[in-house]
Amino acid sequence: MDIRKVKKLIELLEESNISEIEIQEGEESVRISRHPNGVPQPAATAAAPQPLAPAAVPAQETPQAPSPAQDSVPAQPEGHSVGSPMVGTFYRAPAPGSKPFVEVGQSVKKGEPVCIVEAMKMMNQIEADRDGVVEAILVEDGEPVEFDQPLVMLG
Repeated sequence: MDIRKVKKLIELLEESNISEIEIQEGEESVRISRHPNGVPQPAATAAAPQPLAPAAVPAQETPQAPSPAQDSVPAQPEGHSVGSPMVGTFYRAPAPGSKPFVEVGQSVKKGEPVCIVEAMKMMNQIEADRDGVVEAILVEDGEPVEFDQPLVMLG
């Protein structure tokens, strides 16, 4: 693969908000990621100090008084998460305007589709990896998702 193409891909990655890109030409392929070792890191902006904020809370403060950092981090439901096997775009339904695959409170069986992740114009059905009840849908329809990002929680 031509080094100029690789440099152009790096520039495109830096100018966009995507975190990883993989291109294949014939038998050659290249993957460029913003994450060292391919593992996503927490955002390096103002979001990084948030996990540290609860440790700095004085002991005399009552537990009922949430800190600003606690307000901005949504509580993740308990249960088994169905994660995204790839980077792509999350869709709840097989087509625009059609009924979603699952709703909160619905029972699902192992192997049933729960959503779609579109990657490189390919629609990939994501299936439940065990039986359970849908406790939460963690991603909004049409949002980008990262590799191994929890999509649906099963109870």
